[in-house]
Amino acid sequence: MTRADRRAALQAQRAAALSTLLDDLLPLSGDERVLDAGAGTGAFAFAVAPRARSVIAVEIDEEIATRAREDAPANVEVSVGDAERLAFEDAFFDVAATLRTLHHTPNPERLVAELARVTKPGGAILVADQPAPEDPLAAFELNRFERARDASTTRLLSDGELRELFSERGLTLRRVQQIREPRDLDAYLDLACCEGVERERARRLAPRGYEAAVGWYVLAR
Repeated sequence: MTRADRRAALQAQRAAALSTLLDDLLPLSGDERVLDAGAGTGAFAFAVAPRARSVIAVEIDEEIATRAREDAPANVEVSVGDAERLAFEDAFFDVAATLRTLHHTPNPERLVAELARVTKPGGAILVADQPAPEDPLAAFELNRFERARDASTTRLLSDGELRELFSERGLTLRRVQQIREPRDLDAYLDLACCEGVERERARRLAPRGYEAAVGWYVLAR
């Protein structure tokens, strides 16, 4: 099974919970133009599609984008592109989102700035990511493990750093929800196709009793 297939399978498992969460966090009228930046295999794009007029999902990895197109609803367009350099004019979208991507991008401040640029004044921005602990040592250990598990990881930001990043881009935090996600270590390593020597190293570095938290931040442009 490819990494894209693994991500699509996990997405299918989480689909119902994500749909319910979006009903609560991001109520829409049905006429919105929505962006999913760093879309992966389309989890957010597919969940929001029944609630929106149209969705554009942007993913930098061609293999993963191709996998997303296989399951995309009729009103979802999947394109290959860099979320740090979005090919859209200013204020093009009513809603822009990026889920679980900030800790993979080299310049999270640029990605957030791009989301703000392409969102209409008064529009909504949704950011979801796993925050690092506020304690510097615990944050260092978690980031070391995450990079060992998945080499595409740059750095997990703390909740405080995320809030500062949003504020510096002129975004107003409307709502935040922290959701605990118990994780089976082997399944989590499988998701990243972490095998062999790298898998054993990542296993040794895993924080004891590893359990993730994901922060869901609803922001106003």
